[in-house]
Amino acid sequence: MTSEPQIVQFTPFSSLVQPSFWHSLTKLKIDVLKLSQDEVPVTASYAAGRSVTDRETGQDVALGCNLILGGDAFEKTAQVPPHSVKCVGTLKNYNTIEEFKDADKPALFNKLADEMWDEISSAKDASDVSEILNRFLLITFADLKKYRYYYWFAFPAFAAKPAWTLDPSGWQGVESTFTQEALSNIQSQITTSTNTPAFFVLLSNANDPSRFEIHPLSSLESLSDQDITVGFIDPSAHSDHPGWPLRNLLAFLASRFRTRFTTPGSQHLKVRVLCWRDTEAVPVSGKWKSRLGTVSLSQSQSTLSRPSAVGWEKNPQGKLAPRLADLAPMMDPARLADQAVDLNLKLMRWRILPSLDLDRVASTRCLLLGAGTLGCFVARTLLAWGVRNITFVDSAVVSFSNPVRQPLFEFEDCLNGGKPKAQCAADSLKKIFPGVNSKGISMSIPMPGHPIPPGNVEQAKADVAQLEKLFDEHDAVFLLMDSRESRWLPTVLGAAKGKIVMNAALGFDSYLVLRHGARKGASTAPKGSPERLGCYYCNDVVAPADSLSDRTLDQMCTVTRPGLASIASSTAVELLVSLLQHPDGVNAPAPPPDYKDENVEESPYRSVLGLVPHQLRGFLAQFRTLPIVGAAYDKCTGCSETVLKAYESQGFDMLLQAFNESDYLEKLTGLDKLHEEGEAALEAVDWDEDDDDM
Repeated sequence: MTSEPQIVQFTPFSSLVQPSFWHSLTKLKIDVLKLSQDEVPVTASYAAGRSVTDRETGQDVALGCNLILGGDAFEKTAQVPPHSVKCVGTLKNYNTIEEFKDADKPALFNKLADEMWDEISSAKDASDVSEILNRFLLITFADLKKYRYYYWFAFPAFAAKPAWTLDPSGWQGVESTFTQEALSNIQSQITTSTNTPAFFVLLSNANDPSRFEIHPLSSLESLSDQDITVGFIDPSAHSDHPGWPLRNLLAFLASRFRTRFTTPGSQHLKVRVLCWRDTEAVPVSGKWKSRLGTVSLSQSQSTLSRPSAVGWEKNPQGKLAPRLADLAPMMDPARLADQAVDLNLKLMRWRILPSLDLDRVASTRCLLLGAGTLGCFVARTLLAWGVRNITFVDSAVVSFSNPVRQPLFEFEDCLNGGKPKAQCAADSLKKIFPGVNSKGISMSIPMPGHPIPPGNVEQAKADVAQLEKLFDEHDAVFLLMDSRESRWLPTVLGAAKGKIVMNAALGFDSYLVLRHGARKGASTAPKGSPERLGCYYCNDVVAPADSLSDRTLDQMCTVTRPGLASIASSTAVELLVSLLQHPDGVNAPAPPPDYKDENVEESPYRSVLGLVPHQLRGFLAQFRTLPIVGAAYDKCTGCSETVLKAYESQGFDMLLQAFNESDYLEKLTGLDKLHEEGEAALEAVDWDEDDDDM
């Protein structure tokens, strides 16, 4: 009794998405796609099917028919693993979960199926269709706040009507037809190919019928009467169900080579198929896993119109529905934080500021001189802008009055005499965000008006050397101390070394934020603008002196309105970021006070964030901020060329004189002569004291 032919059953693809793929999608979404929902090419791969042996029953258990996506799926030159087949698909990412759910999935699927069939039908060379037959679709929604990824794969495969049937002999082991030598030879040809062939034609050698040669599908164009076996790399390991790629291969053969595979005198196509599943030249088990069978198709189906297609992947519950990848539980918390803290910044570039250079901000190494109220708030704002390298310098310890005003300290930091402020602030930043490179250095900065005893000169010299080294290692310096004279040495060093220097100072209800002008450099400053902007000391006609001795309690403490420090600190950081975005950087010109900003992109005073002022003076009592421009003063005790050249030529000796001699800086800059000229001018005035003229 002859058994009835069986309908060929195919093992569908099962997606295997590696976590690295979701990291790559996150980066693509944030940095490239942004709000775009354009389709993106994506690369995947599959290999020969694998099975494992059940220890209890001794039976082979087939593993999944997997299509694998890795971290390099979006790269144009993505490399697939050895002995794997490359597949090119299309990814479409949606901006919201609602758009993902409401997407017209049948339309997307049919669009891809139409494209595949058109290319199959119109391909001039059969070798062109290898990647077409394995096309796939992936739609996604990435919830980047929770690291949850919704996705749904479709692997379009053309369905034959009536269906392909399997000869009564069924799928047989290849050893029943091929010799061990022939199988090893086939395996060698497949593994030594530059690119593993997804589909191939197997022909016997004309001179040695026991040997077989692998040829591309395009060879079918020239073959006529030869005995042909069509093969493919089979991702399925099921003994009776070949993998999904065979469906489209058979559809292609029925469309393009119907006559070639039609048996003379018959109305049926017959194709002998080799399902290649072996990855070793000589299987360790001694048994070859590949399968061989003959499939048939009635010719009643038209070859002109596109067959119907199937292929949406089922979820783990066996339903036609999306899958979910929840990466939050498996991700390193530090890595989660690293990606999350930059999310708000990168979102700025989606709609508002596409040209914002975040890398320039993040790579800026910031030195904070002062870890008090201003220092704490500046550090927090820098962190929010993505700055990763922050160093604190301070000589004080945390006191009981600090935590309520200085957000990097807690009550426990005040106990046992108090922790050193600089290191405590650095440690607090790491608790807030482990990815920050924060350091704390406890040291005093030598100051004019505070003579250094002979026994402390070496220590002062070492402190100056350490401060100079810190300036060399950083790009931007914030002067956040609570006395005027403590800012003098950093002002000199910043000007001499060409660093960005940001100054913030507080009054009771007013503040000053100032960027120090750099030495003359390339600038787009229009005519009439100052050649060089001034520093903190350019408006002074006296040298910095001792302002700390003989002070009452209210003078020793920084007495300000509590909200003022955060306003001034944030303003200082925002000014720095605007400066970093300006093409001239530290040499950016400042807009004049009467400048009317009309959002002109070509304005020399603007960066992508807006104007880059020189000084901002804030008055909280009036809730008013006043931009000011001040030119550098040629007799300035902090940044004049006279002072800078004296420092560059004499080094610490010059600084020591400034620390010890109260009149040194005034004599060096010529301020003493200016005072004398002023006094002489006053004496020369002829004051009219006649009461009758009143």
